Amino acid sequence: MAVNSPLPVATDLKPVAGIEIGFAEAGIKKPNRKDVLVLTLAPTATVSGVFTMNRFCAAPVQIAKAHLAAVRDGAKPIRALMVNTGNANAGTGAVGLALANESCAALAGLLGCEAGQILPFSTGVILEPLPVGKIVAALPQAVADQRADSWFNAAEAIMTTDTQPKAASRMVDIAGHSVTMSGISKGAGMIKPNMATMLGFLAFDAKVAQPVLDALVKHAADRSFNCITIDGDTSTNDSFMLIATGAGTLVVDSVDTPEYAALAAAVTELSLFLAQSIVRDGEGATKFITITVEGGKDVEECRKVAYSIGHSPLVKTAFFASDPNLGRILCAIGYAGVDDLDVDKLNLYLDDVWVAKDGGRNPDYKEEDGQRVMSQSEITVRVKLARGAAEATVYTCDLSHEYVTINADYRS
Repeated sequence: MAVNSPLPVATDLKPVAGIEIGFAEAGIKKPNRKDVLVLTLAPTATVSGVFTMNRFCAAPVQIAKAHLAAVRDGAKPIRALMVNTGNANAGTGAVGLALANESCAALAGLLGCEAGQILPFSTGVILEPLPVGKIVAALPQAVADQRADSWFNAAEAIMTTDTQPKAASRMVDIAGHSVTMSGISKGAGMIKPNMATMLGFLAFDAKVAQPVLDALVKHAADRSFNCITIDGDTSTNDSFMLIATGAGTLVVDSVDTPEYAALAAAVTELSLFLAQSIVRDGEGATKFITITVEGGKDVEECRKVAYSIGHSPLVKTAFFASDPNLGRILCAIGYAGVDDLDVDKLNLYLDDVWVAKDGGRNPDYKEEDGQRVMSQSEITVRVKLARGAAEATVYTCDLSHEYVTINADYRS
């Protein structure tokens, strides 16, 4: 089960004016499970996204990026997002592109729009052909059952190895305008910065100009979904989408306004919650770990050190075992790639416990204090580099026997 992450409550998830949600059971990988999702958008909506940096990006990622680029060049606006689980449609070449385009055309026919107004998303097994016939057959049901208050079903419909749905809503007041936002995410393995085997969809009812939304999605992603790691693998299908439906009264047409700043803060907070929910539900995870690196020359080197710690199997297995073998953390800092790091100025903390002082073991450190912290389900690692004023935080989890089991049996 997810680490300190209660199940979302369906009635707490708020409808967002300008977006309707429908799902179906297509039997893509397993029978009797939600595996096709359709989000239909109001004509006033603007959409923006960030995608995996994996060069082997999946067919739906390639098509979604192309369709969004066409909108920026003057094409008709995006009318719907379509998601399937159970098959990633990655590593499928030209055939995969053709099948993804076929699914877009099928949904466009049902909605009375053009295929270029559909954004497709897939997640699941790589290197297997998309069962497009099953998806196309399920789309009429997904469209017919669309409702505004179906966010919980949407969260369930995008799950793969997740142990629970991930969803949340926020209502904020910005300059006297009430803004409702709801979001869902999925992911449990192949999670690493630069997007991971995760999907995230966040919608709100403000009207936001396309260039502003493009800036906002990057801002939010860099502070949330690009700050998580489970196993160091960047997947082929990762996508995080922002949808501004334009159905509310707030209008944001510039990044240089107080309204943008307030909206960015709210969107980023919800994005971070959804991103952290992925880490808490990491495959086999038993602990949620925050890694903060302070005193760096710049944010990039702080993240480099934090990710080095968060990716280390030795560090992660020590956390799983509650073993305060904290020299492993120093080792990971040392090979992080900060070539001119002065280790004699480095300090390391585990929650409130000062572990390493000026590059060596703190004389006051006691093994039992480290054991106490390592036994917790939530742990903070804090590193002070003494090189400048920059800092960065990433989030990760431990590495357990169950992680191996899940991934060994994933295609079974």
